[in-house]
Amino acid sequence: MSDLPRKAVTRTAKLAALPLGFAGRATWGLGKRIGGKSAEIVARELQQRTAEQLFRVLGELKGGAMKLGQALSVFESALPEEVAGPYRAALTKLQEAAPPMPTRTVHSVLEERLGAEWRELFLEFEDKPSAAASIGQVHRAVWHDGRQVAVKVQYPGAGDALLSDLTQLSRFARLLGPLVPGMDIKPLITELRDRVAEELDYGLEADAQRQHAVEFADDPDVVVPDVVHQSDQVLVTEWIEGIPLADIIADGTPEQRDRAGQLLARFLFSGPARTGLLHADPHPGNFRLLPAADGEEGDWRLGVLDFGTVDRLPGGLPDTIGTCLRMTLEGEAETVYDLLCAEGFVKETIELDPDAVLEYLLPIIEPAEADAFTFTRGWIRAQAARIADVRSPAHQLGKQLNLPPSYLLIHRVTLSTIGVLCQLNATVRLRDELESWLPGFLPEEDGEEDAAVVEVQA
Repeated sequence: MSDLPRKAVTRTAKLAALPLGFAGRATWGLGKRIGGKSAEIVARELQQRTAEQLFRVLGELKGGAMKLGQALSVFESALPEEVAGPYRAALTKLQEAAPPMPTRTVHSVLEERLGAEWRELFLEFEDKPSAAASIGQVHRAVWHDGRQVAVKVQYPGAGDALLSDLTQLSRFARLLGPLVPGMDIKPLITELRDRVAEELDYGLEADAQRQHAVEFADDPDVVVPDVVHQSDQVLVTEWIEGIPLADIIADGTPEQRDRAGQLLARFLFSGPARTGLLHADPHPGNFRLLPAADGEEGDWRLGVLDFGTVDRLPGGLPDTIGTCLRMTLEGEAETVYDLLCAEGFVKETIELDPDAVLEYLLPIIEPAEADAFTFTRGWIRAQAARIADVRSPAHQLGKQLNLPPSYLLIHRVTLSTIGVLCQLNATVRLRDELESWLPGFLPEEDGEEDAAVVEVQA
């Protein structure tokens, strides 16, 4: 297997082949239409063929292309089954693995970053990687003190590859739109590009992981492996055994699915409240289902990996999210609209009907209303279709809403997590987690109104 392709001409040629392939299939589709096939059938065949090529190329290239593939993979559940089915296996593979870099390259990085005697730091080191992703790969090893560890080694030239890929991909982002109905791909690519420098910095990642490891050290439900050693391009952390979430999605029992979904939601909302950080890369490859600490059968825990991308939220998630969500459930259209305007979700130059905005939001937040909600592919497909249908009021209204920069990463993480919950087909008591961890979701005590609402109404 060759090194991560770093020459611009090599990577550009592979990526440039994607829009050419899309155009060729469009011509093929026109021929099928002329031959008598319905527009709907032809569109789905085009979508399937496009997705197959896209994820194959993204998986080969790693770098920014692989990062986009992982980000898109969690939205697979929003696609029609006849389209999603044939390449679901390819998406799952993107979440868990990518072609590894040669052993000689791994050793070269370790020698450069850990010193010529790097092998003395380990009692054992497995040359074959246990996992590979967008900017690095993980090797299992035994640290010199006997601890089982995961050694994350960054691909040489990963930074240049990330920037080059995402710049190239942004040029034909609109062609990727049909893969995930109702989602604008270009802002996603832009946001991924903005995070490149942060994700390449293993020092920042180590700090974020340490903070989570300390906070969750005695948690009965969530396990975060501690950092053992960190240097440029190399990060050594404790090893955790467990069932990859991708395996639970493929073959898990109903009990495992529900437990994984509940703990994933708990971690998403409790993390910012407890650490001031939001884990911002919630694809299944970053989670494991572990047995209970006391060995009790069925009482699973959630193992969390990869803190390379986080959103720093010193005060936790914004109170406005919880307040707006509660007011929407209570049918307070005017208050919700005022809050959205104040936060910049509705630009000053636009005026919308508050009742129409409420009607747009209610189906999306249905999981927060029920005591327990079963996240299914059918539900998320219905939401995607409602927003993507150009004839629907929801589509027209959605185009007029704005996403403030400060909410961009929170929005992506929430959508991605919902995508994973739907892949799990998990029944989750989401309202319990919101009441426990989301500021503003519960009314103020003693019947007082939220300060945010009072300020907006004033």
